[in-house]
Amino acid sequence: MFSLLQIELFKISRRPRTYIGFAAITAIVLIFQFAFKADGESYMNLMLQNVQDSFDLDKSKAINGYFMCYIILNTLLVQVPILVTLIAGDAISGEANMGTLRLMLTKPYSRSQLLFVKFLAAFLFTVFLLIWIAILSLFVSLLIFGTDDMLIFRVKGDESQILQISKDDVMWRYFAAFGYAAVALTVIATLGILLSVFAENSIGPIVATICIVLFFTIVSNINVPVIDKHVKPWLFTSYMVGWKGFFYIGIDNEGQPIKGSLENWPAIRNSLLILIAHIGTFLGIAFYSFQKKDILS
Repeated sequence: MFSLLQIELFKISRRPRTYIGFAAITAIVLIFQFAFKADGESYMNLMLQNVQDSFDLDKSKAINGYFMCYIILNTLLVQVPILVTLIAGDAISGEANMGTLRLMLTKPYSRSQLLFVKFLAAFLFTVFLLIWIAILSLFVSLLIFGTDDMLIFRVKGDESQILQISKDDVMWRYFAAFGYAAVALTVIATLGILLSVFAENSIGPIVATICIVLFFTIVSNINVPVIDKHVKPWLFTSYMVGWKGFFYIGIDNEGQPIKGSLENWPAIRNSLLILIAHIGTFLGIAFYSFQKKDILS
């Protein structure tokens, strides 16, 4: 089955759309880095307009590599699901469209093995995409802007907060955040593969996956009590930004940040379990449907 995975990864590497995501990510990150290097103080003034009278801040130190990565991720990870969908939505439907699906099933591999390899290839593509984001947004930003304590600007209820994390307590949080993001984006990839099972061309599942993600994201951001209670808990998009929880540091009774702590680890853990449950559900339906599917192309 490893040889089948190699073939699948080779096919992905030969598609021009594969590199669209890497090129788009590179352009977005470079624009952010250039903008903050040229005039980052204006952005800081905008963010601090509600608290700058009561909080003395050295803006030159606040704009460092850790802060830049957090700002970039807040913007970029909203767009990455679309890039993942370009690959995952093509998994089965692309083979059907080219007329190679029946030929592949004549090989000594079961349908389950074929679908699992498609899923594994989409997962690896997602991981490679996140590694590229980490290299550009974190490590390149550290080279450009240097290191210092990291500031997090957060709105909690009606209150604006500024959290400070010491620079020796940041890196593990980024590794954890990227790991969480890999799980969250794998949900998108699995949904794309599931819809791809039912299609005969790539456009349908790609567009359908993007529409579902956009619709669910909009619903997840609507603050209506009925939706908050009965709808949002069932939507995977409600847990996509759970990676931010790794940067919400715990506070002691005196209001001082606790090094190495998380404000709400149970919420992060539960979000991860829910996302993993979505992956299992989508994969289960995909495997069942693919086993029953009449292969006509």
